[in-house]
Amino acid sequence: MSTFGSANTNPNKSYEVTQPPGDSISSLCFSPKANFLVATSWDNQVRCWEIARNGTVINSTPKASISHDQPVLCSTWKDDGTTVFSGGCDKQVKMWPLLSGGQPMTVAMHDAPIKEIAWIPEMNLLATGSWDKTLKYWDTRQSNPVHTQQLPDRCYAMSVKHPLMIVGTADRNLIVFNLQNPQTEYKRVVSPLKYQTRCVAAFPDQQGYLVGSIEGRVGVQHLDDAQQNKNFTFKCHRENNEIYSVNSLNFHPVHHTFATAGSDGAFNFWDKDSKQRLKAMQRCSQPIPCSTFNNDGSLFAYAVCYDWSKGAENHNPTTAKNYIFLHIPQESEVKSKPRTGATGRK
Repeated sequence: MSTFGSANTNPNKSYEVTQPPGDSISSLCFSPKANFLVATSWDNQVRCWEIARNGTVINSTPKASISHDQPVLCSTWKDDGTTVFSGGCDKQVKMWPLLSGGQPMTVAMHDAPIKEIAWIPEMNLLATGSWDKTLKYWDTRQSNPVHTQQLPDRCYAMSVKHPLMIVGTADRNLIVFNLQNPQTEYKRVVSPLKYQTRCVAAFPDQQGYLVGSIEGRVGVQHLDDAQQNKNFTFKCHRENNEIYSVNSLNFHPVHHTFATAGSDGAFNFWDKDSKQRLKAMQRCSQPIPCSTFNNDGSLFAYAVCYDWSKGAENHNPTTAKNYIFLHIPQESEVKSKPRTGATGRK
């Protein structure tokens, strides 16, 4: 059990964000316009820090926070960087005009907890995915949804890269929407992974998506029927016979490589096109439930805290700490490179 000693909380020597949440962290998102980082957590809070970087020195300053009535599960920013949306177990989304110092107001409601949220600037709408088996689109100036889309099961994961939207639900359904016609499913497939879907990420070029499962595996899927022979899956976040969940998939905003983070406490950088791992980071002493790049890919934020994957009996409140770390990705970690010795190989 030495790998879970306190000394290994930060084996990658990442920068530690000050005043982290008081309970496990459920989502992280950076402003698209500046280095403001938002975290949601199981202590019902939405917190924001200002991140200042000077070379390799990073400082974090807590700026503001708001409360929900129950644990918060998801968050996203408006594209202009003024406003944060957050949703969770109180079955509502709060719109927080953070930059103006305004008060949060409820702009979306579901009949069960809200697991996923996305602001879609091309439509000027907010999309919310819930365990009530619906996906709803909201004009934040109106109290009723613009459209309610029935899902085959509970929403577990969602990713938008307009006009592409991917929704992963319970029972391994993956639903693809073309947001130019959002009221009709473009395609519905069963996940190529045999176990529960944990996360999805739309390709930056909108030609496909990644899917991660609780069984330490990622699927790379293309939309075009003629490209199905390019689909593949690979194993990750495994240690001998121990298999861990893949909790987070994040594309680098510049290089279009991607990061995975898992319940083994590790994060890795990958290149799907050359089918190789670019960098494997050291395992932290607790799981990584969520992660994200900032808007230019110069910072990678990840949370280290208990994710309850091994139940209450493995939770020790006296020793369980919650951390948010910031890693500065090196170009060699995130820039795609051809596979060595791959001449002539497809």
